[in-house]
Amino acid sequence: MKIFVAGLSYKTTPVEVREKLAVQRARLQCSGCRLKLRGGLQEVVLLSTCNRVEIYGVSPWIHGRVQALFQELTGSDFDFTPHLYVKEGAEAAKHLFAVASGLDSLVIGETEITGQVKNAYQAAKDAGLVGKKMNRLFQTALSVVKAVRTNTGIGRGATSVGSVAVELAEKVFGSNLGDKTVMILGAGKMGEACVKHLAKRGAQTVLVANRSVERAEKLAAEFGGRAVRIEDSASAMTAADILVSSTGSADIVLKRDDVAKILPARGNRPLVLVDIAVPRDIDPAVAELPNVFLYDIDDLEAVVRENTKNREQELAVCHAIIDAHAAELMERFNSPFAKPTRAAGELAPGWAMSGAAV
Repeated sequence: MKIFVAGLSYKTTPVEVREKLAVQRARLQCSGCRLKLRGGLQEVVLLSTCNRVEIYGVSPWIHGRVQALFQELTGSDFDFTPHLYVKEGAEAAKHLFAVASGLDSLVIGETEITGQVKNAYQAAKDAGLVGKKMNRLFQTALSVVKAVRTNTGIGRGATSVGSVAVELAEKVFGSNLGDKTVMILGAGKMGEACVKHLAKRGAQTVLVANRSVERAEKLAAEFGGRAVRIEDSASAMTAADILVSSTGSADIVLKRDDVAKILPARGNRPLVLVDIAVPRDIDPAVAELPNVFLYDIDDLEAVVRENTKNREQELAVCHAIIDAHAAELMERFNSPFAKPTRAAGELAPGWAMSGAAV
């Protein structure tokens, strides 16, 4: 029985395809159970984020069955084959370790993915979908994360998705956002992160729209802002200069006509819409409207690409740690008498903090 990962990510797949597969957190267990039963998997963990959908599992044979697994997730006959990747054994372990450490993220070194990996593993564990191999794989992944953050600076100063959204707004308005009104659609962690970054850049007027009015009021109060009912969000946009949307809705929240209706009342003021949700919250056709600037999650890639250039030495240390842990994990899988995995904070042999071989 081999461990494997099969998936697609922002590297292989545009957002319009990823959103077909996005699985809400509340559905991870149900979808995982369906994959295990109908896909003939012994163990399974389903990971779904705005940048990737991946199936980690244990099976005697996976090649030739991957397309069927992803069609099972969507209940459709869409051909995902051109976007899919499959890794087995040590390569699957290395991939998970890189993902959990933020090395495979759109923003290199970001930490949010670690929590998402933990949540995916815990959901599968609670549903009885994991056994000896997946438990050991994911527990080792968390040890790798600790080692990477202890021994490298890969996460220090890493640009978050929230700050990248702010940078996109600054391309239109310049660096001074103090006189701009910001509206957040969706009061979850991503929306909250964006509010914090916008406040740091000087934005003082904040509107928060969320399905839970109580949650919207709580977040708005933190920044001296105002809560807006979700059904009033389109009209509230009349006053907004920047809107960041991340609701977690399965359907379009802002349609082209919704935005078009409020434009006459805005005069010629530009409107920046940053859609960081998958599935997308904002109708792509909104970009056709005058003085409206729409960015989705894939647009963030161009902004953050520059941030990876100066991290090559840090990445070398990270991958040395990952390779060592993957090799030890495979040894443990093959022999119950193998030595225990290296302590989380210990570097791989032959590697110094600079990333050069000793």
